[in-house]
Amino acid sequence: MADPKGFLKVTERELPKRRPVPVRIMDFKEVYEQGDPAQLRRQAGRCMDCGIPFCHQGCPLGNLIPEWNDLMYRGEGRAAIERLHATNNFPEFTGRLCPAPCESACVLGINQPAVTIKQVEVSIIDQAFGSGWVQPQPPGRLTGKTVAVVGSGPAGLAAAQQLTRAGHTVAVYERDDRIGGLLRYGIPDFKMEKKHIDLRIAQMTAEGTRFRAGVDIGVDITWAQLRERYDAVVVATGAMVPRDLPIPGRDLPGVHFAMEYLTQSNRAVAGDQVYDQITAEGKHVIVLGGGDTGADCIGTAHRQGALSVTNLAIGKQPGESRPDHQPWPLHPTLFEMQSAHEEGGERQYLASTVEFLANENGELRAIRIAETEFVDGRRVPKAGTERELPADLVLLALGFTGPETALTDEQLSIPADTRGNFARNADYATSLPGVYVAGDAGRGQSLIVWAIAEGRAAASAVDRYLEGKTDLPSPVPATARAFAI
Repeated sequence: MADPKGFLKVTERELPKRRPVPVRIMDFKEVYEQGDPAQLRRQAGRCMDCGIPFCHQGCPLGNLIPEWNDLMYRGEGRAAIERLHATNNFPEFTGRLCPAPCESACVLGINQPAVTIKQVEVSIIDQAFGSGWVQPQPPGRLTGKTVAVVGSGPAGLAAAQQLTRAGHTVAVYERDDRIGGLLRYGIPDFKMEKKHIDLRIAQMTAEGTRFRAGVDIGVDITWAQLRERYDAVVVATGAMVPRDLPIPGRDLPGVHFAMEYLTQSNRAVAGDQVYDQITAEGKHVIVLGGGDTGADCIGTAHRQGALSVTNLAIGKQPGESRPDHQPWPLHPTLFEMQSAHEEGGERQYLASTVEFLANENGELRAIRIAETEFVDGRRVPKAGTERELPADLVLLALGFTGPETALTDEQLSIPADTRGNFARNADYATSLPGVYVAGDAGRGQSLIVWAIAEGRAAASAVDRYLEGKTDLPSPVPATARAFAI
């Protein structure tokens, strides 16, 4: 146990300070300042080393949280990263991007603020990279079997690293010009700078994983050709079909999907020349959708110099305390103040968008909204409450409906499940021999920690298919929707 009286002596959560708003909106660097090692040790010392550590089950990866909290409290960072890497391939990603269901399941959280698990996690990996402790782990032998992984997001990368270390020859295909998928082009640098992806890709390359960026499977190489070339295929293409809003004025210039906007911004931040870039500079910006993608748009718009930023959500504002129907240790829906929300703008709830309005030149000038009311369980605009908000740029951050299936339907014919995702069994296998599906492509839009867990589990299933047995861990079955507690 880290400190037997730690949770009694230190009763508050402490996190690194965020850079001042006027400073950080001038660039796209990460918002947090350098952490204080003494503060981190105090927070790690609050871990109670519970008899039943519910944080293990709150995390789909089953991270050994009390163990590495204890090691960080004792200053044993090298041992801590070994315990963290035992269950999580990419703590530098989850420690920055995961909403931390492990903290919601923390036993201390019953009557005190939970342990800052996520901050301890990211501090462990940052120290490890900085100290040179993260080294390639090439396989001791090669099996002679080959695997293609299609998609280089967290699920694909996790599957690829596990299969490479098992001795298979693995190639990761990515249709974008750089490896990383949504991590690369969907997440702004102020949440995660891309150097963290590059460090991990360098390690994986040294281990033997081969990366093929700029190759669109189904176009440049057919799915049939891919199956002929490799002994197994892992489909990890994500759930990238955005949810649209088919209302009057949807086709007006100035109304865009959030991911189109964020991708262009990330390319520009990376130094690419982006022609006809969608930018918020000097504009009244409306962001529709109150989730993480919406917050990413808000922070990006501030950094681009928007005149105003308004975030609209159709539902009710979540409460600030755990609701009765989401008791501990479930992950609750709470009102969240992300770094982007601190930087300005306005948030409105129970706001239904009715129409996008044009000026005399056919350009977007405003949106018409109304209050949301609930009729027969449906959320609908309330008659007589309509009003207009000025808008030069509207970003649709309404979530995603599933994977892109046009080419796979034509070339692979993988059946869809009832939710429109690629159908697979509990071992991630499709109806096609040797073809597996991991991550959001089979699960639907979800958390990064679930993507990594599924990538690891799918790798275990592929290894068993190729070798008849496996020593790779399989943290979750494909049928799991959440950890039952």
